[in-house]
Amino acid sequence: MSVRRPLIAGNWKMHVVGDEADAYCAELLRLLDADGVPAAELALFPPFTALERVSGALAGSDVWVGGQNVHEAESGAHTGDISVAMLAGAGCGGALVGHSERRALGETGPALAARVRAALDGGLRAMLACGESLEQREAGETEDWVTGQVREGLAEIRPDDVERFSIAYEPIWAIGTGVVATPEQAQDACALVRRVAGEFLDRDQIRVLYGGSVKPENAAELLGQPDIDGALVGGASLKPADLLAIARAA
Repeated sequence: MSVRRPLIAGNWKMHVVGDEADAYCAELLRLLDADGVPAAELALFPPFTALERVSGALAGSDVWVGGQNVHEAESGAHTGDISVAMLAGAGCGGALVGHSERRALGETGPALAARVRAALDGGLRAMLACGESLEQREAGETEDWVTGQVREGLAEIRPDDVERFSIAYEPIWAIGTGVVATPEQAQDACALVRRVAGEFLDRDQIRVLYGGSVKPENAAELLGQPDIDGALVGGASLKPADLLAIARAA
């Protein structure tokens, strides 16, 4: 079995503007210099307006930067969207695809698979998000729902993409709510994701992350599960010290 390096990714969502981004990066670099680089791989997904500032500030460091979304088209009449070339031009090394907050706005199915393919073909890493609602979990639909999301999202994947691809399982009921899945719930869901992704990729190589109210206080127990290879962190990623504490817990 291959050794999968943990990946800790901070999703800033619609937070952090202008000088705040500069201050964040300066503090993150200071902490990395003072305490050393963690064994886990680090990534940040800032808002689009901060991408160039953040990627420029972190250039040469061990942190890569990604876009919170990407469009599948190379260019065209897509007001408000962003292309792979635009992300790359802003210094990005990856893109997040299919976050539940984007899926809720209608981004589903074949378009997400095409976005994964476009990102990878454009030389970026791709992270596909999936997860069920509380209503679906209570109705016993988690397995069918998550299986469908993973199969749809990987429809255009190729086996040799595995090194630049990851999947983040984020139960919608745990995103920004303060409610976190138990380690057992998170492990079971991530094991399911790995099993389904294994239909397309080497299951021992694919990295599966957990997301949903991950904090320094619960990170070690969650990241200690055998099928959890890192975390997609929301609110806690807005403080560099908290993000690094989570990374060191991995």
